[in-house]
Amino acid sequence: MEQLKHECGVAMIRLLKPLEYYEKKYGTRSYALEKLYLLMEKQHNRGQEGAGVACVNMYAPVGTEYMFRERSEGKDAITKVFSPLSTGEGWGEASLFMGHLRYSTTGKSGLQYVHPFLRRNNWRAKNLALCGNFNMTNIDEIFEHLTAQGQSPRIKGDAYIMLELMGHRLDREVERLFAEAKLQGLEGTAITEYIEDHLEMANVLRTSMKDFDGSYVMCGLTGSGEMFCVRDPWGIRPAFYYKDDEIIVVASERPVIQTTFNLDVDDVRELKAGEALIVHKDGNVHLEKIFDGQSATVRPCSFERIYFSRGSDRDIYQERKRLGEQLIEPVMKAIDGDIENTVFSYIPNTAEVAYYGLTDGFRKLHREIRTEKVVWKDIKLRTFITEGAQRNDLAAHVYDISYGSLRPYEDNLVIIDDSIVRGTTLRESIFKILDRLHPKKIVMVSSAPQIRYPDYYGIDMSHLEELCAFRAAIALLKERGMQSLIDEVYHNCKIAGFNKELSTVNGKLSTVNHVRRIYEPFTAEEINRKIVEMLRPEGMQASVELVFQSIEGLHKALTYHNSLNRQFANSPIRYGDWYFTGHYPTPGGMRLVNQAFINYYENIS
Repeated sequence: MEQLKHECGVAMIRLLKPLEYYEKKYGTRSYALEKLYLLMEKQHNRGQEGAGVACVNMYAPVGTEYMFRERSEGKDAITKVFSPLSTGEGWGEASLFMGHLRYSTTGKSGLQYVHPFLRRNNWRAKNLALCGNFNMTNIDEIFEHLTAQGQSPRIKGDAYIMLELMGHRLDREVERLFAEAKLQGLEGTAITEYIEDHLEMANVLRTSMKDFDGSYVMCGLTGSGEMFCVRDPWGIRPAFYYKDDEIIVVASERPVIQTTFNLDVDDVRELKAGEALIVHKDGNVHLEKIFDGQSATVRPCSFERIYFSRGSDRDIYQERKRLGEQLIEPVMKAIDGDIENTVFSYIPNTAEVAYYGLTDGFRKLHREIRTEKVVWKDIKLRTFITEGAQRNDLAAHVYDISYGSLRPYEDNLVIIDDSIVRGTTLRESIFKILDRLHPKKIVMVSSAPQIRYPDYYGIDMSHLEELCAFRAAIALLKERGMQSLIDEVYHNCKIAGFNKELSTVNGKLSTVNHVRRIYEPFTAEEINRKIVEMLRPEGMQASVELVFQSIEGLHKALTYHNSLNRQFANSPIRYGDWYFTGHYPTPGGMRLVNQAFINYYENIS
């Protein structure tokens, strides 16, 4: 309901045959470009602020361009990027392609922030194009680490520093091979050939990524024809790949690859946490564990399953249905078992699958229920009016209702959404329009648990005070004369921040989330009631009750199975639930949530 922004989507293609092969078999030399376009369009949900593509022509003559890039901003960025490419010089002869879709979590906009990023050099092997779906939590420490070595980064941003750090390690790898070649008596272009034939991207990745804390799927191409994709050691961000004798493909989502290349679900593999897919210039592909000895528990982002990823994925579809089915008991309690006088519906569009799970669950219990499409989502209205009250009034009309779908003052309305984050849309729109149907009671159901903590790994919720569950807990503490607990949490967060030993690059960040104590005095039901009180619009007639997914229900619904279960058989799997529980998978997340509370307490924006 309340649109959350997710950082990015990635797509990569490596052709393993000469271009003439694809021209003969598929009738076009632009086979890879057409497939890249489909991969990106089908991931449009992951980024609508900008798009970019890069490619490498490994066989370009000396003195001509061999690495190309196009970028654009705006919701039509994909079309803008691809429109000149089919006739663009060099693109039709390339065999390595990379695409990126951008959603910003930094608030920064402009073409300079659109991936891929390029680092240029006269040595082909030192040229690097980089893009990713990532959010680093310790960029300040990495910046200090670089400056302590004598480097002077021009920009203090994770994408730029990642490019420069990896580019620096790529330079060192090339120089290592240069020295080896000289020792073997090689000269001139023979040295270049030796370097490109023996380049070890795993060395570059290990030395570049070892100090980073955060979530990432990082993709890259070199001018000499190397291609790689590396996933963070906690497996927070997703990455999938497919390989046959014609092509190697990488994307952020599995069904995107399936649909684009007409594949079965088990044909597509998921890149493991801490693993890199590396393709050498000769087309040889291998998987390599980049974080040797890393004992981190794998924590894939549960919001991928609940909200972001395409619901057409086999496992995600079933998991979303199970999320809905887990809510039968609390929903029955909320309506006092009065099925006969209750209508079930959902908020379009991401809650639809959970709704099917909820209604199917009732039918499994042999309970006949009444279902209606009560809420409709119209196209997003252009809020050209900037004054607050008038703008809110326009925003309230993003949703509409089916008049006559309820019996006024007789029927309860159970309506499910995927999550409730800030509560703004409920207060300004949903509750107001549903009240026009005159339900006896509205039971607002969330397929996700209460969102109590910010995310620092790619979702745009970084301020505690934006979360309605946090605001409710703070209000309850103040009402009950427990301000001292708020002060104590602030004091503990400050101590953690001042301890320099807990702020180093080597993983010694604070591992205690002090903010969790804010919620300890209250039950989930107490917080639910306070949220309703805070979000209920003035003049609303119907009674309202909130039902949230339980943490236990979340874990039961989101379980790896089928093909994915086999891939992760040797790893301790647990879906990341830090936004609900406060158990962040990395030390950087712990540090940032404590800092977020300091910012709230000190009223720092």
